[in-house]
Amino acid sequence: MKIQALSPLLQRPFQPLFPPLSLGFTFKPSFLTPTKHAPLHSSFILFSRSSRSVKFRPSFATVTETEGVVIDDGDTEPGFVNDGDNELGFVNIGYISSVHGIQGEIRVKPATDFPELRFATPGRRWLKSKVLGGQSIQEVELEEGREHPGLKSWILKFRGIDTVEQAKMLIGSTLLVTKEDRPELEEGEFYTHDLIGMKVFMKENGTLVGTVINVFNSGANDLLQIALDSSFDMLDKSGKSKSAGTDVSYQLVLVPFVEAIVPDVDMKRREMHITPPKGLLELNLRFDGRSKKERRQLEWKERKKFQKRLISAKKKLSEMEQKHVFQGYHHGEKDQWSLLSDQIVSVNSKLLQEALQSLERPAKRWTIAELTSAIEAKLINSIQLSEEYLSNGSENKLVRDMQEKGHKLMSEGKMATVFLLNEKEHQGNIYDSNFVENEAVDTSILQMFQKIKGRVSVPLILVSSAQQILSLRDLFTSNNYFAFDSGKVWFLEEEKLPVVSSLPEGQNKYKILMKSPWEILQSPVGSGGLISLVSKHGIADNLIDMGVEYIELCCPSEKIAGGNSLLLGLVESREAKIGMQIRPTITDSEKYFDVILSMDFVKKLQSNKLQFDAIPRAHSCVEKVDKEWVTVTTSTPNSFELSCSIYSSLNACSLDKVCIVEVTE
Repeated sequence: MKIQALSPLLQRPFQPLFPPLSLGFTFKPSFLTPTKHAPLHSSFILFSRSSRSVKFRPSFATVTETEGVVIDDGDTEPGFVNDGDNELGFVNIGYISSVHGIQGEIRVKPATDFPELRFATPGRRWLKSKVLGGQSIQEVELEEGREHPGLKSWILKFRGIDTVEQAKMLIGSTLLVTKEDRPELEEGEFYTHDLIGMKVFMKENGTLVGTVINVFNSGANDLLQIALDSSFDMLDKSGKSKSAGTDVSYQLVLVPFVEAIVPDVDMKRREMHITPPKGLLELNLRFDGRSKKERRQLEWKERKKFQKRLISAKKKLSEMEQKHVFQGYHHGEKDQWSLLSDQIVSVNSKLLQEALQSLERPAKRWTIAELTSAIEAKLINSIQLSEEYLSNGSENKLVRDMQEKGHKLMSEGKMATVFLLNEKEHQGNIYDSNFVENEAVDTSILQMFQKIKGRVSVPLILVSSAQQILSLRDLFTSNNYFAFDSGKVWFLEEEKLPVVSSLPEGQNKYKILMKSPWEILQSPVGSGGLISLVSKHGIADNLIDMGVEYIELCCPSEKIAGGNSLLLGLVESREAKIGMQIRPTITDSEKYFDVILSMDFVKKLQSNKLQFDAIPRAHSCVEKVDKEWVTVTTSTPNSFELSCSIYSSLNACSLDKVCIVEVTE
C-alpha cells in the first residue's frame, strides 16, 4: 500500500524535547515529574503506572525541582537557571518544538505537571535560547494557549509574534517561569530537588548509608539513586562481606521511593531513614574487590568492546542501505550521540533482515479460527474440555492422568515457564495503574506466581519492557522470589524491531523511521520474539543443561496463570512438538495464549526463520530535509510494525506433531 507523505508545508521542524541520559538502563529522570511516595499493599511493592506521579500517602509527597546554571529537565519543577550574575532563578516548563499555522503560534512540548497553569494562563514567561555560543533569556507575554492532545503538546500565542518567520526564530528555545512562581505545595509535600543531597540512614540502627544524588522514574515508581558512604558495611551480591580495603565510596544503589522502604523523610534535618528488604541494596550494586586501576582497565575494555559492536552494527545497517540512521551524529550533544549509539547497537539486524524478507514471501498466518478449522478437519490432535472442568477438575480418568503426568514432569524440573508481560500483548498485567484498587488483577497476580506447583523446581523467564524490569526484580526480591529458585529466574527485555516506512524505496527496500535524530522508532516483536531472546542470551542451552525438555509461553491473565500441567501431560503423551490451549470464543490470539514447545523444537526454530506480519500504523517520525530536521505527522498508515506471533511456529512443524486443548464455554 502506498501512503502519500505530507507536503513540505505540513512538515514541522523538529527539536528534541529533553537531552537523553545514558545510564545503561532505560529510566526517565524523576526530576521531570512531581513525585509522591507509594504505599505498600498485601506484602507486594506495588507501583503506579502514572508517568507523572507516584502515590505515597496523602500527607507525604514530593514535587521535583532541580537547580543549576544549565537547565536539566522538567518543571516538576526543575531547571533553575542563573544567567551570568543574575541572581533570579528560573524553572524550565517546556521546549518550543515547532510553529503552528501561519499566525505566529508555536507548539510547546511540556516539561511540567501544571500545564493548565503554565500554558493556559496569560502572563509573563521567559525564553532561554542560544546566541553566539552563549545563552540569552528574554521576557515574553503569553496571550493564550490551548492543548493539542493528539500530539501531547500545547499551542501558544505570544504578544508580538504574529508571523511564521517570527515564530520560527523561537524554535528550540526553552520556556521558563521564575522560581518564585512555583505552585505552593500542600502540607506534607516537598519538591524532589529537596531530596537530592539528603543523608540516608538505616532506620533500625542509625547507620549512615550514603547520600541521595538523583531521583529517577522507572515507569513504575520513583527511585532514589544513593551514593554509598565509605563507612557503610555493604555485602556483595553473593551475601558475603566486602573484602578488606574495598572502597564503596561513590558506588551507586537504587532504592524505590515507597513508604515501606523509606518511612521517614526529615526535611529540616536533611535526612531520611530506610528499611530496605534483604538483598535490595545488593541487587544493583556494582562494587567488587578490584582496585581502581583494575576497574578502569575493565571499563576501558568494555568501551572497546562496545565500539567494536557499534562498528559492526553500523556496517550491517549500511549493507541494508539504512545509512540515514547515522545522520544524528552531525547534530546534538554528546549524550545524544551516546543514545544513538546505544540504539544502533540494540538493533537485531539479523532478525530485521528476516522480518523484511518475510514480507516478500508471506506464509500461512495461523489464528484461533484457523486452528479450530484444522481441528474440525482432524488435522490436529485435540481434546475438548469445558471451562467448568478446568475450574473444578475433570472426572475423566484420561484427563486426570495427563494432569498428574504434567505435575510430575514439572516437579522434576522438566518444563520452564515464560511469562510475557510486555504491554503490547497484555494490557491488564501487574503494572496496571489501577492495581491496588483492582481485586481481580491482584488475584491474577497471586495465581500467576503462586499457582505453579513445585515452583522451586521450575525455571522461570519473565519478559517485559526495559522500564519494568527493575520494578519486577524488586517485586521478586521483596517476596522471596515467590518460592522460585532465584538461580533459575531470568528477567529479559522484550525483543524490539525498528518501525519501517510502508513506502518501499526501491525493490524490497524499507526505510527505518526515526523517532528523533537520535532515537530509532521501535515496537515490540510479539510473542514469537521469545525464540530470538532465548537464543541471544544462550538460555535455551542453559535450560537443556538443567534437564528441561519443554518450555511454556503464556500471557498471564485471569484465565491463564502458567504451569499448565494438563497441556504438558498431553504434549508428553502424544509425543508432540507443540501444544496449545485455545478458546474458540476469543479472537485475540496474542492477548490470551498458552503454548508449550519441546526444547528440541525450540532449537530448530532458532535456526529457522519465523514468519513476520507487517502491521500498518500511523507514526509520527522525523526526517532530514534540506539539512533541517522536520517532523512528519499523518493520520493515515505510513509505516509497518514488524510483528511475529508464536503461532507462526506452526509453519515449521507438521500438524501431526501438534496437540491442542480446546476450552469451551
